[in-house]
Amino acid sequence: MNTIVITAIFAASLALILGILLGIFRKVFHVETDVLVGLIRETLPGANCGACGFPGCDGFAGAVAAHEAEPTKCTVSDAENTKKRAALVGGSADVTPKVAVLACRGSCDHAKDKGIYTGEKNCRGAKISSNGTKACSWGCIGFGDCVSVCKFDAIKMGEGGIPIINWAKCTGCGMCIAECPQMLLKAVPRARKGTMAFCQNRNTRKPEVKKTCDWGCGKCGLCAKKCPEGAITMVNGIPEVDYAKCKSSGVCIEQCPNKVLLPLEIPA
Repeated sequence: MNTIVITAIFAASLALILGILLGIFRKVFHVETDVLVGLIRETLPGANCGACGFPGCDGFAGAVAAHEAEPTKCTVSDAENTKKRAALVGGSADVTPKVAVLACRGSCDHAKDKGIYTGEKNCRGAKISSNGTKACSWGCIGFGDCVSVCKFDAIKMGEGGIPIINWAKCTGCGMCIAECPQMLLKAVPRARKGTMAFCQNRNTRKPEVKKTCDWGCGKCGLCAKKCPEGAITMVNGIPEVDYAKCKSSGVCIEQCPNKVLLPLEIPA
């Protein structure tokens, strides 16, 4: 019985001593929380998605306070909180809402495969090992790396083997854009009107383009020649639109024989 009592007294004494020591250490090594960081943290949504490139909202708040990150980098924030955050650090609150757009329509029904692929089932691995799985070296590989990195459930793989983006959920964070080894995902302002080329095949041999994908750009240049505003130029064989000039006349869409140029129809 004495052994039990002694053990209980010893355990209680040890707990008391450790508690006192922890209290002392807390005071000695206490670091004051930066008030600015706390104020910035209050403007963040608390999603801790990491889309900003920092370890959660706390990490981002610290980076903004230290002027190591732009206050607009949190794409989940609403306009009001972005303005508050920018005012706290004297930065700009000018942010253009964007979404990701896939500049390729090379689904399995239209783009031919090179053969049977047996390598690592991810886009980056396929790009490194065999320059992709499609006969078109610039087309969507279709293993869904973009889907796996999206923190907002805004991308799904469609039945045709290419990603489908839900623009209602997309925040324009850019994680899928950075992940795509083919650089097929583009950041496009939500309010943008006009046309866009949904093909990135830069093969200079025109007949081979059609052999690899039914919807490939034939490099005819009719869109550039016929555009009444002169808003289109051919860059590396791909139509590039100057949206400052584009008036959405639709002439380029009508002239494109392969229907590569399509209107941007992004819901507000």
